[in-house]
Amino acid sequence: MCTLDERIIEYVAEDPLASPRIMESVMQFDASERRIRERCLMLADAELIAPLSRDLEMYEVTSEGQRYLQGKLDAEHQPKPKVRG
Repeated sequence: MCTLDERIIEYVAEDPLASPRIMESVMQFDASERRIRERCLMLADAELIAPLSRDLEMYEVTSEGQRYLQGKLDAEHQPKPKVRG
């Protein structure tokens, strides 16, 4: 987990129509759309966010993601991200 991951989870929790493109244009963070997309895939693998639609790349926060934001979940115990080549 890095600061960007936490910001993504927070943003997705507030905006259920969040996509990497929207986050890149709205978030006050120095990260490209590609980097945000990579982190979203990792967060989805860790079950902290979930895709609403693969075609539109929109995400929603999961119950585990909500618990993480509330400080009730240690992300270290979540499933490990898949290796993408």
